[in-house]
Amino acid sequence: MAGNGALGGAVIAVAGAGGPAGRATLLRLAEAGATVVGADNDAQRLSEAVDAARYAAGGATVTGDTVDLLDLKATHEWAASIERNFGRVDGLVHLVGGWRGSETFTRTSLDDWDFLELLLIRTVQHTSLAFHEALQRSSRGRYVLISAAGASKPTAGNAAYAAAKAAAEAWTLAMADYFRKAGGPDGPTSAATILVVKALVHDAMRAERPHAKFAGFTDVKDLADAIVDVWNKPAAEVNGNRLWLTEKP
Repeated sequence: MAGNGALGGAVIAVAGAGGPAGRATLLRLAEAGATVVGADNDAQRLSEAVDAARYAAGGATVTGDTVDLLDLKATHEWAASIERNFGRVDGLVHLVGGWRGSETFTRTSLDDWDFLELLLIRTVQHTSLAFHEALQRSSRGRYVLISAAGASKPTAGNAAYAAAKAAAEAWTLAMADYFRKAGGPDGPTSAATILVVKALVHDAMRAERPHAKFAGFTDVKDLADAIVDVWNKPAAEVNGNRLWLTEKP
């Protein structure tokens, strides 16, 4: 199967590959023919995700690197090693996540902000700065950020989370402007785009809460399909845009 799908020949990195969304994305990208390189700070979780995708995709090239994405130098080294080992980088999918909230606005803890700023903003800064040149060199480079509807309509108890997501979106849109300007009069050849969900759900969550509705949630398999579809659209169509996978608030 490797190399024969819609993404045949593409080399795509996935940051935060060890979680449920990462597992689904590794598999879907591999099924589409891409060479996939996952990263996570949890070596065991990453290894299990890579092995599962490699087995299910039947012969696809899926590898994993334990990387601390809060270390800018390490993130640059990761990006350089992918290009050195595979000759190119056609995508970075940013799935590093985390959530903290409070009962009310007045009970917001700034410790939550410190935690979320690192996970949701700093990792976006580091991956975008490390990968942007390689993505621009690609004829189909894509930087894909997964964001939340709450960034556009924050709730009182989600101030820190929504603000962090909004900052990550702004940073990604600035990267999109870089791609737009680099493309010149002919338009961008690479793109930075944002996929917006309300929240994510996966099979284990449904098993734990069989009577829950999860209304408006996006299944991680559907998210993975949407990620692959970003490469099916022209760069100019997705660059600098929010692609909504849930209702706009």
